[in-house]
Amino acid sequence: MAQGFLQSFDHSLTVRSAGTNPAGAVHPLAVKTMAEAGVDISQNIPARVDDFLDSEWNYVITVCDQARESCPLFTGKVKHRLHMGFEDPAQARGTSDQVEAVFRRVRDQIKEEFFNFYKEKIYNR
Repeated sequence: MAQGFLQSFDHSLTVRSAGTNPAGAVHPLAVKTMAEAGVDISQNIPARVDDFLDSEWNYVITVCDQARESCPLFTGKVKHRLHMGFEDPAQARGTSDQVEAVFRRVRDQIKEEFFNFYKEKIYNR
């Protein structure tokens, strides 16, 4: 979701999303709730963080505490490492309405925090 929002803020950004243990596909509720916010992530494919360790990055941002703790060392040039912690909506339990509500709440939190990050760190550079 963070990747989708960052690229929606500025299409010229190179943004990659990767996990330490990625799923085989983007969660269908992530696709649905992002579409509700006007961002299409239906074509995104989960990637392993290992694929990007040797690359150069302005920012490496972890978005969940598990990833923060297990994120491997990037051997490429990384200017800034940040952590923006969010609940993992894929771990939500309850009725389908309750789980969708968690996805929407986390989506909105991600949008707000990443828009603030974009305005403060990227847009004004």
